[in-house]
Amino acid sequence: MPTFRNPVLPGCHPDPSICRVGADFYLVTSSFAYYPGLPLFHSRDLVRWRQLTHVLNRPGQLPLHGLDVSDGVWAPTIRHHDGTFYVVSTLAVDRRGSLTFVVTATDPAGPWSDPVPLEAEGIDPSLFFDDDGRCWFTACRDAPGDGGPGELWMRELDLDRLRLVGPTHVLWHGAVRGAWVEAPHLYKRDGVYHLIAAEGGTERNHSVTAARSSAVTGPYVTDPRSPLLTHRHRGPDEPVHNVGHVDLVDTPDGETWAVTLGVRPIEGTHTLGREVFLVPVDWTAHGPVFAPETGGVRLTERLPRLASAQPEEAAPAVRTRFAGTPLGLEWNSLRGPVTGLVEPTAGGLEITVAPEPLGSTGVPAFVGRRQQHVRFQARAELGFAAAHPSEEAGLAVFQSQDQHATLALTVDGAGTPQAVLTVREAGTSIRLAAVPLPPGEAQLAVEADEAGYTFRARHPGTGGWTDLGTVERAFFSTERAGGFVGVHLGLYATGNGRTGTGRAIVRWFDYQPG
Repeated sequence: MPTFRNPVLPGCHPDPSICRVGADFYLVTSSFAYYPGLPLFHSRDLVRWRQLTHVLNRPGQLPLHGLDVSDGVWAPTIRHHDGTFYVVSTLAVDRRGSLTFVVTATDPAGPWSDPVPLEAEGIDPSLFFDDDGRCWFTACRDAPGDGGPGELWMRELDLDRLRLVGPTHVLWHGAVRGAWVEAPHLYKRDGVYHLIAAEGGTERNHSVTAARSSAVTGPYVTDPRSPLLTHRHRGPDEPVHNVGHVDLVDTPDGETWAVTLGVRPIEGTHTLGREVFLVPVDWTAHGPVFAPETGGVRLTERLPRLASAQPEEAAPAVRTRFAGTPLGLEWNSLRGPVTGLVEPTAGGLEITVAPEPLGSTGVPAFVGRRQQHVRFQARAELGFAAAHPSEEAGLAVFQSQDQHATLALTVDGAGTPQAVLTVREAGTSIRLAAVPLPPGEAQLAVEADEAGYTFRARHPGTGGWTDLGTVERAFFSTERAGGFVGVHLGLYATGNGRTGTGRAIVRWFDYQPG
């Protein structure tokens, strides 16, 4: 039987949502405090995905400054109706929904509209277009009284004015009393409305639950088979955990598949973040059956029928040369654009020494790409001459503003150039090692495996690498750092609170899976 390899989107791509238009599938995921926001992908076979754009890619569309990296843009839903694409999402502040909005486009590659605020509480918004053309908005919020900690609710969305109208309908409080219910999506099958949700939180107790009704506004009755998909009962050696937050899509030839988030832990911790897995779905008289062959998410899964041959994994680019070309869609900054701070030039990627440190909640001179493999090697060649010990530029393994490591070029108090390895945990920075380097160009590297991340430096003309140390892998894990994101590998320059005049020039950057 032809198979494919899960996850279909490796690295930090949480909360996937999917829709189909003809033979084309489109998928969006959360982006939190990274900019641009809401990456959007395209596929013809559900297995091979190519990023088209970011939905939020213009300055000022959504304020992210001052936010923790795990706040920001949460849990979008993408839908298509009558020639228009819709994405609804939430801006989260201090881990709570602050602003729910909708954006639209006639071409999924953009341009997308500016966000239109909606009068909606809570998080995890979704849209459902019924057979009569009416659009229903659903979301989750805190529940009053003793009905449960959370509830799913609904209002109609006026598509002409992009406003919520009419009465609010409380749909469901979940399948498990005392569990928070979230991530609602509605589907209609043979005249029955199926409300699919997530319960148990996005960690080990994550699960997919369901309710059904003969009317779109309810009442909804819990599907007694809930949970329909979970790995919370599986042992610690299970390769995929935290499964939940699904969205369903039908293929042109009649199959149904679900995208779901999950993590690949090693000894109980994960660093890649929540990734996108693809799961087959069968429909029965009782509702959807997820992963009917096994009841769980597999790393190797049967190929969708529309994917006629075993897909070949695209070889990642070995080297990125920043010779004046715009940065690719895989690169992100923190909380806003870094135009004027990070610029591709003919000589390489020019990064200005800005006062903002990586440990702040501002917009540092930083760009990063997702770590997508447990084993990898990242290298960069850069030129930088620090004018003060507070100035540094180099590589960052970035989990959050409070949890990261840097391998940087700087100078000591006597002005001697050196490479320095520093870790920051829970907001406190500790210098682990420093080695002198000749002035001028340097090469910096980080190599990772199941045990840890090893940092190395060398002068291009010397040949040999000098090890500065290894940081245990669990240091960068979500379980240790908290929050909801995976690791980004970045390039940066900072004056650590001082205004600098220097610039780092990054000649090239390698990312190579191990």
